Amino acid sequence: MSETPRPPRQSRADYRAFVPVTTRWSDNDMYGHMNNAAYYAFFDTAVTSWLLGTGLSARDSMFFVAETGCRYLSEVGYPDRVSVGLRVGHLGGSSIRYEIGVFRNDEDLAAAEGLFVHVHIDKASRRPSPVPAPLRDALEALRP
Repeated sequence: MSETPRPPRQSRADYRAFVPVTTRWSDNDMYGHMNNAAYYAFFDTAVTSWLLGTGLSARDSMFFVAETGCRYLSEVGYPDRVSVGLRVGHLGGSSIRYEIGVFRNDEDLAAAEGLFVHVHIDKASRRPSPVPAPLRDALEALRP
């Protein structure tokens, strides 16, 4: 059986917005590189920071994370500077699939690539609800 070739690494030019994330000494594991769980914290921090930057109030919107994934490509560790690139790969009625690139220092190729799926939730019913129009407009700017 032949293996499916890996997709090429993404570059900074493939993303629409960037959020700086600070690494911490505690993010490193005993081998001196970034612990896998830190990448997921970077994803959540970057998406939440971007959402807060849209000016939409947390009173108005609530999200649940429905899916995450990560492909590790090269090492990152403290005290590296990290920029997290964001783009929207899919914008559904109530769901948003963010595609994420983690960039180390000034490197142009992603050190890790991930996905992060949010579902917009009605606070009272805790059920999926349509993404509000102002947020949908802001998310459109993140589409490739």
